[in-house]
Amino acid sequence: MDAYGQSKLANVLFAYELARRVEGTGITSNAVHPGFVSTNMGRDNGWFIHKLIRLAMRFSGISPEEGAQTILYLATSPEVECVTGKYFYEMKPVKSSAHSYDLDTARRLWQVSEQLVGLLPSQLGLHPA
Repeated sequence: MDAYGQSKLANVLFAYELARRVEGTGITSNAVHPGFVSTNMGRDNGWFIHKLIRLAMRFSGISPEEGAQTILYLATSPEVECVTGKYFYEMKPVKSSAHSYDLDTARRLWQVSEQLVGLLPSQLGLHPA
């Protein structure tokens, strides 16, 4: 679960950093919390965790179609076509975790990502934030 939480934080940090780097271009970047979507998540974490997650999903999970609604809204609605650098839940901007607003961490994540994929900002056509 720690790795899962770190990966979700990285997604939000990256979306915010991308929004800063493409500011003024008409490109938008937002992060989305889809909700507790009933998927196969946890199926490889041992039988107990798998059963526990399946039980929780049965009582409080939403369908993948419901989980996709905010993503579809952001991709298609004229209401949010210029909104960028936000975190959305149930088609509304909400505050994300305090850690997700750390500019130094976001910049470092971006730099490490560039190194891992072997690209420079100039190759991406983006300006450093």
